[in-house]
Amino acid sequence: MIRKSLAALSFAAVAPMAAAQSVTMCVFDVIGANGDMYNMVKDYALEMKAHGVDFELRPYTDEGVAVGDFNSGQCDAVAATDLRTRPFNRFTGSISAVGAIPTYDDLKTTLATLAQAKAAPLMKQGDYEVLGIVPAGAGYLFVNDRSIDTAGELAGKRMATLDYQKDAIHMVNHVKATVVPSDITNFAGKFNNGSVDTAYAPAFAYEALELYKGIGEDGGIVDYPLAQLTIQVIARDDVLDDDTAQKSREVAWGMYGQAMDLIQRQESAIPEEKWIRIPDADIEGYQEMFRENRLQLRDGTDGANKVYHPKMMSLLSKIRCSSNPGASECTAPDRE
Repeated sequence: MIRKSLAALSFAAVAPMAAAQSVTMCVFDVIGANGDMYNMVKDYALEMKAHGVDFELRPYTDEGVAVGDFNSGQCDAVAATDLRTRPFNRFTGSISAVGAIPTYDDLKTTLATLAQAKAAPLMKQGDYEVLGIVPAGAGYLFVNDRSIDTAGELAGKRMATLDYQKDAIHMVNHVKATVVPSDITNFAGKFNNGSVDTAYAPAFAYEALELYKGIGEDGGIVDYPLAQLTIQVIARDDVLDDDTAQKSREVAWGMYGQAMDLIQRQESAIPEEKWIRIPDADIEGYQEMFRENRLQLRDGTDGANKVYHPKMMSLLSKIRCSSNPGASECTAPDRE
């Protein structure tokens, strides 16, 4: 009896060690291991240790290389922007649909919904699973001329456009601007040296990527969220069991407040005079233009690829109309 008890105690002592699972993760941060995104992922990884997962983080300053190494099997998971992770999950990759989440309150509702266990089946696509989603901030239009404050004035302007972001390319063509193919490593340089007139980025890029240089004395930042960018952790479906994967999504959702504090500090740090405020009267027109583009990118009409997931478009429509029931889209016959 004593021998059996000792054996049971010994097993109990080693069981947590045996349960710890080592998982390598490629982590993109344009600043590298000293960046805010990387540090956020470090906090997530620390929390996941309590759930039996030991993440080994590998920092990357080139997002394409990080995703490429994940694709080739050099990492079990990858943390990158949804602009790059969309091919792994079209549903969660549609969170950044143009104009689809106009406020941070709507974003909070969206991410809270996706962290629930009933959303788990939608977190899987093919051989991949989404392990967590964290806000990276609204994407704004940075311009080198403050007169570029309406869609009409974008016509003919050169826009740094991520060459793998099909919805952005479609939108730039829609407003008759000129696509200047770019990637996340060089778009800021193009804007700062005057090669392009506009660039699209979250507030952190003002200081981190020195976009204030491209704005100069005459430019600014259009104060309207074109999209909500997120960091998504993607893993192969067999890396974590279903219960641990769900716990991972809940851990990531638990970091929402921390992420938003950071984003709001970054936005508040931009001098007031650099913001270009959009009149309320113009906003509804923009929202309808974005809605038309989302429908095209959902259905693959008017020369668009099928980019956005119909279920995500429907969910986001319900969230918008819950917070703003008077919006014209809420009674439109072709409501998303």
